[in-house]
Amino acid sequence: MKRLDRHIRKTVIMAMLVVIALIVSLDIIFALIDELEEADGGYSVSKALLFVLLTTPTSIYELLPFTALGGALIGLGILAGANELIVMQSSGISNWRIVSAVLQPTAAIMILGLVLGEFVAPPLEQIANSNKAVQLSGTESINSERGIWRKIGNEFIHINAIAPGGRELFGLSRYLVDANRRLRRASFAESAQYQEAGAASYWLLDNVKSSYLEESSVRTEVADSEEWAVQLSPELLSVLLVDPDRQSVSGLYRLANFFEQQGLESARYFLAFWKKLLQPLATLALVVLAVSFVFGPLREATMGYRVFIALGIGLAFTILQRMMEPASLIYGFSPILAVLFPIALAASMGILLMRRVR
Repeated sequence: MKRLDRHIRKTVIMAMLVVIALIVSLDIIFALIDELEEADGGYSVSKALLFVLLTTPTSIYELLPFTALGGALIGLGILAGANELIVMQSSGISNWRIVSAVLQPTAAIMILGLVLGEFVAPPLEQIANSNKAVQLSGTESINSERGIWRKIGNEFIHINAIAPGGRELFGLSRYLVDANRRLRRASFAESAQYQEAGAASYWLLDNVKSSYLEESSVRTEVADSEEWAVQLSPELLSVLLVDPDRQSVSGLYRLANFFEQQGLESARYFLAFWKKLLQPLATLALVVLAVSFVFGPLREATMGYRVFIALGIGLAFTILQRMMEPASLIYGFSPILAVLFPIALAASMGILLMRRVR
């Protein structure tokens, strides 16, 4: 039985490796084409290629559930095409025993996903986005197509670029409003460096130009440097340029709590948090659904048809996810419910189909 388990695992793992190699290769090609469209004097072809390479672990992480889906469907399809599944079943081996052998490489995929998503992909994504933002934006004034907007207390701030590690900022614009939401001060600093001073840490701004809006006049000031005391740590800043779906689980949790404490909208970050935390369950549900198709309606199907079905299942699952996520933000129901519904639906369909197999 152990030899049989090894045979199933080997077939499924090889299929998964082929699937991930193909889809990641295509993803890299299309990502590089997109980046080359932005190449200019400060953002060369070599830098665009480096950006794509640094963000490749993120792409692999995002594609792992569909890799497991396609690998399980194709791997078992190979066994079914060679009539090996029929021989196994005729020998008295239960379908669930075969499923358990398929789930073993799936567990490895789930562990790989956790490691990539928490420790490998987010830091590389931060470095890639920080370097790109610095190369494209630098210390120019506000560029609406780059950087980030945030509200902290009574200030609205825009940062053109954040250096890797979050300890240096480039192109910092600040807008101070009073209790009546009237603009009182607008300032721009070319750069800012984080200064450690115990509990009183602050940001040291360089080359600051400020405009004070008074009742009947505007007063301007220029300063070589200025201290900015604000609760905005480098650890928090280091993840702000990264999309929520591409951040680590711990980083998402910190950001969600920070925005909640600031009275800002945090549902988007809690949604991304639950989505990443429950990704292993999504992988498991998709594999169970794929296996049920092989034992059921795809027992005699061709390899091309199985690939088509795998693409269809992955697309349907993604569409359902994309529908539930904004719906939870619009209608205000729990983010965890929005994430669990597609997973529960896929798992329920897979288990139901498996129970109907004779």
